[in-house]
Amino acid sequence: MTQNAYSHAAIAGSGSFLPSRVVTNDDLAAELATRGIETSDQWIVERTGIRQRHLAERGVRTSELATEAARRALDDAGMAADELDLIIVATSTPDYVFPSTACLVQANLGNQGAAAFDVQAVCSGFVYALSTAEAYIRAGRARCALVIGAEVFSRILDWNDRSTCVLFGDGAGAVVLKACDTPGVLASALHADGSLMKILCAAGNVAYGEVTGDPFLRMDGQAVFKQAVTVLERSARKVCAEAGVSVQDIDWLVPHQANVRILNFLARKLDVSLDKVVLALDKHANTSAASVPLAFDMARRDGRIQAGQLVLLQGVGGGFTWGSVLVRV
Repeated sequence: MTQNAYSHAAIAGSGSFLPSRVVTNDDLAAELATRGIETSDQWIVERTGIRQRHLAERGVRTSELATEAARRALDDAGMAADELDLIIVATSTPDYVFPSTACLVQANLGNQGAAAFDVQAVCSGFVYALSTAEAYIRAGRARCALVIGAEVFSRILDWNDRSTCVLFGDGAGAVVLKACDTPGVLASALHADGSLMKILCAAGNVAYGEVTGDPFLRMDGQAVFKQAVTVLERSARKVCAEAGVSVQDIDWLVPHQANVRILNFLARKLDVSLDKVVLALDKHANTSAASVPLAFDMARRDGRIQAGQLVLLQGVGGGFTWGSVLVRV
């Protein structure tokens, strides 16, 4: 079913899901010590702000986390899966080469007939997916969309590389986006610069039955830091200008949860109080495409994000990709 070309889209519900296994910095330090790698809670907290992460048990798939987050989002929206006509999953750790993780989630939910596909923009993935779903609704091609960010990043980490393995966690977050008469999604902006792909990548592949290239995540932390702060500031100002609001009008900033130093610098550049920045990385670490919806759902459920407020969602990650979506909840 379609809607006319003047439709708007708004978030009708959200949900999230984390693996039950919690690994504190002390737990991780003890495990890495068995490999001859030195780290500590103090070292990790001072450099990243991360205190713990949730890690999926071996064999748990991204589609499983995504399905649970989806069910919670649908419950929150008071909707049934058969009302969906679009399902988008943002992930860099799909279950298979194909079918898409979105199709697997669709089957798990019992939906038949909705368009279903994955978006791969790494840590910007959820923002890319949300913007895409909003465009479908606004164009009259969908009335109700499920947008999910889900990752099992622990599968692609080199646990002998202290510079990356302490940073990431697993999880999933989701929102339900519905057609409505008044705009909920006010503006969005998506960007990429493929020439920067080497500063954050997992360049391995499977070809002819063998792993080719480096299958692990590799990152130039300083280069990512510099780019992230710069592009997120520009993106924030762009979407606010497009929506006709000031950055200071934002009630909540929900940026990609990579490093507390990035969030602090970003808030300073935007002249936004840190009290307005939703911080979840201390509990979740960096969950890539799941980090923004996880943080958004957490802040909705604990009562910080309220109906009618302006919320800026931002992603930045490998590709190099970045983007922002401004919503009125």
